[in-house]
Parts: sequence; C-alpha cells; structure tokens
Amino acid sequence: MDIAPPTPDPGSTAVKFDQERIRYAVFSAAVLVLGIWLVWLGGWLLGWPMSDLGIEPRRLPGLVGILSAPLVHASFAHLMSNTLPLALLATLTLYAYPRAARIALPMIWLLAGLGVWLFARSSVHVGMSGINHGLMFFLFLTGLLRRDRLGVAISLVVFFFYGGMLLTVLPREEQVSFEYHLAGALAGIAAAILLFRLDPKPPRKRYSWEDEDEETDETDAELELPRPHAVPVLWKRDGADAETGRVIPFPRRIRDEDGTHTVH
Repeated sequence: MDIAPPTPDPGSTAVKFDQERIRYAVFSAAVLVLGIWLVWLGGWLLGWPMSDLGIEPRRLPGLVGILSAPLVHASFAHLMSNTLPLALLATLTLYAYPRAARIALPMIWLLAGLGVWLFARSSVHVGMSGINHGLMFFLFLTGLLRRDRLGVAISLVVFFFYGGMLLTVLPREEQVSFEYHLAGALAGIAAAILLFRLDPKPPRKRYSWEDEDEETDETDAELELPRPHAVPVLWKRDGADAETGRVIPFPRRIRDEDGTHTVH
C-alpha cells in the first residue's frame, strides 16, 4: 500500500517563516541594546574616560568616534532615552526589511558619524540618538516609497510614536547634538531612496469573499446569453450573397369601372 507523502501547507510555512523573521529581528535589536548598556556599565564601573570614544569634529583622533560614539552615553538618563527607541526601531527595520537593513544600518551609522565629524560644532558628540533618527526616517520614507500594506503600516506606527524627531533635527538645546540627529536623518533618507526596492513586497492577502465572487462570475458566465457581437447580422448570414440585388415584384391593383379592385 502506497502512502503519499504529506503536502506541506503553504499557510503554515509562511507562518513559520514569519516567526523566524520576528525572532531574528528581536534578537538582533536586543544585541544592539545590550551593547550600549554594557559600554555604559563598563565606563561607570571601571571609570573609563568615555569622552575619548566620542566624535570630535575635524580632529583626527575624533575619527574613532564615528564607530564608537553611538555606543557611548553621557548619563544614565541619556542611555534610557535612547534604549526604547533603539529597541523598537531596530526591530521594525530588521523585521520588515531584513535585506535592506544589513546595508542601511551600517550606512546610517557611518554617514551620520562622518557628517558630525565634518560639520558639527567643536565639542564631543556621543549617543545613539543619531542612529535612532536615521532608522526612523528610513522606516517612514521606505513605507511611503514602497506603498505596500506592511510598509505603510510601519510608517504610520513610527510617525505616531516618533514623529517628534522631525523637529529634533533643528537646534533646540545647547547640550543636545542636533547635528547628530540631522546627519542621521539625512543618512536614513539616503538609505531609503537607495534600498527601498531591495526586499520583495509581501504577497497580497486573499480574502474568502474574493473567491466567492470569482465562483459567482464563472457561474454567471455559463448562464449568460451570447453577447450581441456574437449574433450574426441578418444580411451577413451564410448564403446572403446569392440573394443580393433580387427584386420582389408586387401585384398591381387596378380599380374597375364599378369601383372594385382587381389584382393583375
């Protein structure tokens, strides 16, 4: 007795793949969050001079900060203010656009730091807020450019929670590095424009009522009468050429003297 192998359910396969993407996104974002916390705890416990890891604009030693500055925070409050945005924005980026995220995150990291080193005020610039601004602008613009359901939904979510970042790219407080925010935002915009096509769009969800409509259309097509263009016109039927030009004589009616009509 032959038993056919079970056919995998496409729906269950898609759900499993989606769960793997969620786990990958959450784990990767957690590693980033853990990194900034470990750096802060190490500096606090061991007394490291954290300012040495920041970006010092237009100074050669400050170039190191392009890589290290996002991991450094000036205070515990500064660290807390960047933790939740990083966790949420990084998770959404890695989940929605896993291919683009592998390029977008390093691109934002490096371009934001380079922009600060080239154009910022003479100070020490640290913190993950520049990267957070880059991820927010990347997610928002990518969703608008792709215009698929997932992208638009994420654009609305990040704008609802972090739409205020549109204003924090402008100078507001002296001790806040708006240059890092602005450079990160510009890097995120550039990454979105270059990479929004990299990830395939999710398949369009099909609803049961759409299948019912198709079945109804097929049934109606079977019962429908031939359309007018399928009905041959009377003067174009087969054999109509033989009848062309034939004159049918009509009998003449002549009135007699007594007033009656005679047919001849």
